[in-house]
Amino acid sequence: MQLDILAFAAHPDDVELSCSGTLIKQIALGSKVGIIDLTRGELGTRGTAKIRAKEVEVSTKILGVHARANLGLRDGFIQNDEEHQLAIIKMIRKYRPAIVLANAKYDRHPDHGKTAELVRDACFLSGLAKIETKLKGTKQDAFRPKVVYHYQQALHQQADFVVDISDYFEKKMECIRAFKSQFHNPASKEKNTFISSPEFLEFIKARDMYYAVPIGVKYAEAFSVNRLIGINDISCLI
Repeated sequence: MQLDILAFAAHPDDVELSCSGTLIKQIALGSKVGIIDLTRGELGTRGTAKIRAKEVEVSTKILGVHARANLGLRDGFIQNDEEHQLAIIKMIRKYRPAIVLANAKYDRHPDHGKTAELVRDACFLSGLAKIETKLKGTKQDAFRPKVVYHYQQALHQQADFVVDISDYFEKKMECIRAFKSQFHNPASKEKNTFISSPEFLEFIKARDMYYAVPIGVKYAEAFSVNRLIGINDISCLI
């Protein structure tokens, strides 16, 4: 299946927290969308990899994405090396997306910034024909996405553009709440973390409201890019 948009995430729930509103909107507009989680989030203080896998299933159904996979890489040890790059290249060549979304370029969790760099470099390398990869024994053709956009996470960064998600914000929050083990749950007896406090979900709401103000809407998600953005029609910026 060829996808229009492929979102990469260091951990399950990264996409839900950061750009799920955009993905839900794009699906509604007819785009084919997929998600690749690099790790199982097994180092998370709360829950287990098995629990998180079940939560991913629930969230994925709510999102309505056309494909989702987990590469099973080691949580906490993401590196921008050949092994990791080839794993990403195989997914890019499999799904051949025009647009790739990736983690924030820097963030409080070291895996996030490392994944941003890893995915960006893999997108370029994926277009080099002399880098050979096989998927299920079949040689893959070289392919390079048109652009890589980085979504916003915990730390504020300068945004290059924002997407109005006002009509899709509540569904975004439904996806986030699917991760019951990770986020605020008064019934949980597990240790509290940065993201398990009720204030964290309020932060997600406040962040999306903050980015919405400049464009005159209620909620928006922000993205950054490593190059100039080209357009064919200036009216699309209205």
